[in-house]
Amino acid sequence: MEILKTMLGCEVGALSTIYLGLPLGAKSMSMEIWNGVIEKCEKKLARWKSQYLSMGGRLTLINYVLDALPTYMMSLFPIPPGIINRLDSIRRKFLWQGNKDRFEGLGIKNLKNQSKALRMIWLWEYSNENRSLWVRVLKAKYEENDNWMIKEVTTPYGVSLWKSIRILWNEFKVNTIVKVADGVKTVIWKDD
Repeated sequence: MEILKTMLGCEVGALSTIYLGLPLGAKSMSMEIWNGVIEKCEKKLARWKSQYLSMGGRLTLINYVLDALPTYMMSLFPIPPGIINRLDSIRRKFLWQGNKDRFEGLGIKNLKNQSKALRMIWLWEYSNENRSLWVRVLKAKYEENDNWMIKEVTTPYGVSLWKSIRILWNEFKVNTIVKVADGVKTVIWKDD
């Protein structure tokens, strides 16, 4: 690499790098890729004066600002339990700061369920879009099985992103209804 570096006059980079706010080349279950999200949440909280906000104001800020920060990452990467605990702790401290009365069920999203739902949207899009470039790339890279979904990803390298989405297929399929339509994606004697 050093010889190529001097010949080409360039720098040797390393993955992971950030592109469109997402880490490229990082392991999907890595805790480090979530550090930026946690830092952004803590920076937002440092500017807010929670003692001057009502309970409803704090709840609104949590639901519309603090929950929006990890949503983009959760749409692709499964959120590790340690990060869920850290973000829940941040949200809980902000919400209950200065309050002696503690109530549950205030409409704050469950991050684990939200992460799963956001990744299932990719399965929905895959099953409804045949002509999209990303769907064609997945079909070319992994063979499609007779359940109109690509086969399960078993290789250990370079596929952790789609693997974390594809693993939800059985749960997704059980909760969907297949419409026969033109019969391209439905085989009557094999589909439930």
